[in-house]
Amino acid sequence: MKITVASGKGGTGKTTIAVNLALSVKNSMLIDCDVEGPNSHLFFREPMVKIKDVSIPAPKFDLDTCTLCGKCAEFCQYNAISIIGEKLLFFEELCHGCGGCKIICPVDAITEVDHNVGLIEKGGTEDLPVYHGLLNISEPFGVPIINELKQFADASKITIFDSPPGTACPAVETMRDVDFCILVTEPTPFGLHDLTLTVDVIRQIGTPFGVVVNRDGIGDDRVDQYCEKEGIPLLAKIPNDMEVAKLYSRGVPMVTGLPKYRKLFEEMFQKIREMV
Repeated sequence: MKITVASGKGGTGKTTIAVNLALSVKNSMLIDCDVEGPNSHLFFREPMVKIKDVSIPAPKFDLDTCTLCGKCAEFCQYNAISIIGEKLLFFEELCHGCGGCKIICPVDAITEVDHNVGLIEKGGTEDLPVYHGLLNISEPFGVPIINELKQFADASKITIFDSPPGTACPAVETMRDVDFCILVTEPTPFGLHDLTLTVDVIRQIGTPFGVVVNRDGIGDDRVDQYCEKEGIPLLAKIPNDMEVAKLYSRGVPMVTGLPKYRKLFEEMFQKIREMV
């Protein structure tokens, strides 16, 4: 089973839920897809070790062969290629590595070279492997690394994906092609606003989902009312517990420092299994 833990905004406790769920479920693995700032590994003592680089194909132009016809520039939806007068300009930082320009070139003036965008590291234990990706500084998008990370999902295990925050391409890619999505929110106006955005996106994707309210008690019950009105399963509420915050500041998962919470995550997982 593949489960993505996502949220419409950063700071709602998405990583907290992902880590503690992985620790509470037998035969699980954790994959942190927040490649711009992965932090799930901070809750584990084992060091992360690089296992592979991630590259995308980048075009290389043979200007002696190129006729400056402009078809590659017309095709590129990301404006990475421009023909200005008698010059071809290529903006590598805008290239998404789709390979379309190479295919459409009528004189075969374009070849491809590997462009490194980041890497993948592995840590954790044999019982609970942990993977994450790291996007190189200055690279504009991490979807290729997320795609590579998702290939490490083991069909024999419960795979927990820790999604990037928000509703942009990296989050969408992490929420696609999984069995269930946990949307983490907080009972505040900001939390509800961003939850509604994420619900709109996940419904377009078609992945089954439910909501977890983190830091319950700091706001009001409008998230509860919204979920009831929209028919969205409320999987669990994590109380606004100062002891949990103290453990978090030391990098200690709540189910490790406060074993009473393990039952909450076990019950959450059981609800998910009944819905999938």
